[in-house]
Amino acid sequence: MGGERMKAAMSPITADDLPAVSSFLHEQLNPRVQELEWTQALRVPWDVPQPNHGFFLAEGDRVVGAYLAYYSERTVGAETLQICNLGAWCVLDSHRAQGLRLLTTLLKQPGYEFTDFSPSGNVVALNRKLKFTDLDTTTSLVPAVAVPRRGVRVSSRPDVLDSVLQGEERDLYADHRAAAAARHVVLSTGSEHCYVVARKDTRKGVRAFASVLYASNPELLRRHAPRLAWHLLREHGAAATLVEHRVAGGAPAGSYRLSRSRPKMLRSDALDPARVDYLYSELTCLEW
Repeated sequence: MGGERMKAAMSPITADDLPAVSSFLHEQLNPRVQELEWTQALRVPWDVPQPNHGFFLAEGDRVVGAYLAYYSERTVGAETLQICNLGAWCVLDSHRAQGLRLLTTLLKQPGYEFTDFSPSGNVVALNRKLKFTDLDTTTSLVPAVAVPRRGVRVSSRPDVLDSVLQGEERDLYADHRAAAAARHVVLSTGSEHCYVVARKDTRKGVRAFASVLYASNPELLRRHAPRLAWHLLREHGAAATLVEHRVAGGAPAGSYRLSRSRPKMLRSDALDPARVDYLYSELTCLEW
């Protein structure tokens, strides 16, 4: 009896819990992400009812585990879907046996479609057992090299974005303008344009890549990906840009296909995998 560990208490993460949970994640998961950055990431910039920010485990005042969640409402056709994007998951080794409670509690929330865009290690196999399916994340790398403009204008200036973006693009930009990890770019070629949202990424310990999260005009992105990559090098220090074929509608020009791509997953009967993008998620809110 003396060696038995008491069961940690599980609770939803509220606004009041964010400092303690953020401190735990900074210390135990990723010291490069400061406490305030964890907190700000969970205060999403778009307008949405948030039932919680995920769930956490605690022994008294001590946080021993947490699983973050980012909520959004997305219109697909004539239907509005409630989305829960699963974020960082960290549990102390001493409480690992209780960590699964965090995930199953999140998934038991009724009325939500679930995404996981950063599953790692054993989480991928676990998600599959819990009825997640794998998105096709076939990815190509576009090296950042100087290329002729050929009538293509590439800009990240807010005034240009404000003047070019229309309709849904403008709404998406407004919702993500203050998202910490989102980099906003517009490609323009006369009568056509493409709104791109990208983020800086780390591969093999090197934070010198950009990943495209969204493109409003995949065909234009596919044609002019080298111009985007050159812009992201000059503006954000990305030596190469990673583009999933599903985001660009195929392999981008001037690219090299990667032999392995990072998994991303979906658990939904209502959401067509082909319609899934990476907006309104941890990928737009948290830099790591």
